[in-house]
Amino acid sequence: MISAVSPLVWAITVAVLVAIMVLDLAVIGRRQRTVTTRDAVRWVLIYIGLAAVFAVGLFVFAPGSSGQEFVAGYITEYSLSVDNLFVFMIVMARFGVPELAEDKVLYIGIVLSLVFRAVFIFAGAAAISAWSWVFYILGGFLVYTAIQLALEDSDDEPDFRKNPVLRLLHRILPLRDDYEGRKLVTRVGKRPMFTPLVIVIAAIGIANVVFALDSIPAIFGLTNDAYIIFTANALALMGLRQLYFLIGGLLERVVYLSKGLAVVLGFIGVKLIVEALHHSRLDHVGSFHLPEIGIVTSLLFIVATLTITTVLSLLKTSRDARRAAEAE
Repeated sequence: MISAVSPLVWAITVAVLVAIMVLDLAVIGRRQRTVTTRDAVRWVLIYIGLAAVFAVGLFVFAPGSSGQEFVAGYITEYSLSVDNLFVFMIVMARFGVPELAEDKVLYIGIVLSLVFRAVFIFAGAAAISAWSWVFYILGGFLVYTAIQLALEDSDDEPDFRKNPVLRLLHRILPLRDDYEGRKLVTRVGKRPMFTPLVIVIAAIGIANVVFALDSIPAIFGLTNDAYIIFTANALALMGLRQLYFLIGGLLERVVYLSKGLAVVLGFIGVKLIVEALHHSRLDHVGSFHLPEIGIVTSLLFIVATLTITTVLSLLKTSRDARRAAEAE
């Protein structure tokens, strides 16, 4: 089943999301200053509130476990998206983006990535609906990704300037070398030219699509309803931009974030493989009975893992700071 809701519900949902994004764009257009902490807190709470209201609506009106699946999917997508913020900061720093333009760059880049993610979601839902063995592929990929994430060096920084798409844009677009505020297009004499913000937006979009290769399979491990997957992704991404301005400095303190996300991805990967085995009518491996991993169990595991990851990270950074102060 690709979606359990009617086309009318789909149309209303997309219309509401587009209206929210248009309102958000209007706010960006009017703002003639950098985003303050107060701005970021307000909008993060608004987007989390929207997700909470949507979840309540699913619990009340949707059949089965749709509400639980959305909550688990939203938390997973939001948590994986937080890891994106490190890359956003690297991109902004390496391209030297003016602070006043950061909000606009993130907005356009995230909207573009949402469009690409929608394509992935519908293609994945259709594939799973037609071929249950796709679960084996997605599960194996997530387990592999989890191992890579657990073993990677946290000091390694991806350099999106070397991406072939960005190099191609440099060759085919009329680009000027310096920024002009928040403008994407400007004029040099009578000739229209793009500012470097176009390249930065492309880099943000590419980063989001790359991360979608992990997050989309992860949420398919929690639900195969395209409506739940799309709305969880949309609401998580729409709140990501303001989170960038709110917790940028705090991210450095969550030193075990990648390890916690690796555990979450590994768990969901194993869950997908177990579900694939059940679909193949294999309920035992030797004398071991394969358990049914329900959505409530998944949700509790994800929340517990992220909580433990955050607490251990804060304890470590506090201990390191104390030792550094004592050594001075």
